Amino acid sequence: MINKPLKATLLALLLTSAGMAGSALAQTAPIKLKWAHVYEPAEPFHTSSVWAAEEIKKRSNGRYEIDVYPSSQLGKENDINQGLSLGTVDMIISGSSFAAKAFPRIGVTYYPYTFRDVDHLLAYTKSDIYKELNAGYEQKSGNTITATTYYGVRQTTSNKPIAKCADMKGLKMRVPDVPAYLAMPRACGANTSPIAFAEVYLALQNGTVEAQENPLPTIEAKKFYEVQKNIVLTGHIVDHLNTIIAGGVWKKMSEADRKMFVEVTQEAAAKASKEVAAREKELVDVFKSKGINVVTVDKNEFRDTVLQKVPFEQYGYQKADWDRIQAVK
Repeated sequence: MINKPLKATLLALLLTSAGMAGSALAQTAPIKLKWAHVYEPAEPFHTSSVWAAEEIKKRSNGRYEIDVYPSSQLGKENDINQGLSLGTVDMIISGSSFAAKAFPRIGVTYYPYTFRDVDHLLAYTKSDIYKELNAGYEQKSGNTITATTYYGVRQTTSNKPIAKCADMKGLKMRVPDVPAYLAMPRACGANTSPIAFAEVYLALQNGTVEAQENPLPTIEAKKFYEVQKNIVLTGHIVDHLNTIIAGGVWKKMSEADRKMFVEVTQEAAAKASKEVAAREKELVDVFKSKGINVVTVDKNEFRDTVLQKVPFEQYGYQKADWDRIQAVK
């Protein structure tokens, strides 16, 4: 028989031990984050994000667990951008064109013919103007851009051949409802329609629209070539995606964790950028082999039309920012 004082002491020790164990469990419970985007599971933007999520878990010794949601599972691009503030998502991959809704100046990176090629874009991501525009976005939105991925050069697909800018007059064309994306098609006279990304294939198939624009790897991944006869190499935007972390999540992170997230997401961005650029080089021949009419146009003619008809100030951009980007080597 255990006497009452000893029994009370043992009970107190057991309760204390249980409390300490519970506290330890609470302290080691992983921080779970949701990472959302609108791209397909087979695309580099998703596979590199999955790699990053696993790498962050590994480098943090399991303190972070990140689930990646592709294919608009947590909403369309507008939704997931808004979700950063609403708390429905913690991380996203999205273009600066959407970031420009919070901070218009950053949208100048989507003004047609801003970047010469992938090397110019990647050089920009190491420049002072890149840091300045990202800081402006963070100040206005509260969210942090940690990395930028090359998305590809945006080209046009169409039911009819297009040889010059004027050939687009009256063309029913799907374009995201973002000012910079609209600039080239509207300058050339197209009638634009903001159909959601996930619905573009069906819209092209049933004739709701007659054309759309996206990089070649996206045209391949989304199989737009199945419902379009012509790929026109307008090359109007050298496109990119940002990895963005919600302000509420970023503020809670230690400096060491912030550094880790930046390093890992930038490594993931570099991996995806390399894959996209490599595949892009192969695709002209791939599409030609499928019987698609691939048309090369005079991009200078398209560029001059845009510069003449679309003032930077119309969209809240600054010509000085564009000039600084042009000067990046």
